[in-house]
Amino acid sequence: MKYILVLAFAIFSMIGSLSAQKKSPVFVVAHRGDWRDAPENSILAIKGAIALGVDVVEIDLAMTKDSVVVIMHDGTINRTTDGKGKPSDYTLEELKRFHLRNGLGRITRNQIPTLEEVMLVTKGKVRVNLDKSFPYYREAYKVLEKTGTVREALFKTDVRYDVARSRYGHLLDSIVFMPVVNLDSPDAHARLDEYLDNMKIYATELNFSRDTSAVLQHPEWITSKGARVWINSLWASLNAGHEDDVAVEDGNAADSWGWILTHQATLIQTDRIRELLAYLRQKGLHK
Repeated sequence: MKYILVLAFAIFSMIGSLSAQKKSPVFVVAHRGDWRDAPENSILAIKGAIALGVDVVEIDLAMTKDSVVVIMHDGTINRTTDGKGKPSDYTLEELKRFHLRNGLGRITRNQIPTLEEVMLVTKGKVRVNLDKSFPYYREAYKVLEKTGTVREALFKTDVRYDVARSRYGHLLDSIVFMPVVNLDSPDAHARLDEYLDNMKIYATELNFSRDTSAVLQHPEWITSKGARVWINSLWASLNAGHEDDVAVEDGNAADSWGWILTHQATLIQTDRIRELLAYLRQKGLHK
């Protein structure tokens, strides 16, 4: 009986994990949702990204005064809302009185969403990348348990393995996890090794301002250990200039997304959702 229960749980977990992803060779990650058509990190931006066909939506976590996990990139709400101060200066009820600004800085009808609201919108549709989540793993995990989306969210951090393990212990083994490593650092290889040798990770997010790292020359070292390669195409400091706008503004996809693909990246985080999807679909790399 115990064996049957364990097997059933494993199958259920696998189905839940797969339901949030397509079977495309390359996964497209929408940075703060479809922020070109809606306020960044808003429910509207997230729904827009899902409608376009992305596989993962990236959001940023913060905490209110009454310990509710909400979505906000900056340390304050000054830039993105009609309010001032830090999210932690307000209760959720107070924070909901403010409205998000769009890309032009105009105030919209959109409110700051909670993590729970986001997970209910994305459930069964896409995976959610929880950026800036390291201070809030436990609180976020409770939300995922409540919404039945534990296998549909991706936790991340750029701290060393021993620091993450010391802070969160066995919780690390219960979440879908991705370390973030700066390849410009001389200890980058060792940092990756620590994670790859001590736990099962979903992917490794590789950031670099120079594309000469030995890790980039031999990415099969990562994939051979069962982890995916994640590369950001957002801006030059994260990818040594192989960025979105080289493809879109310069018309040179070969030196941006093409270069990223040759380095075995199967997750690409982008600010150019439509264009990257079209590029990948033309090559038969996305459904």
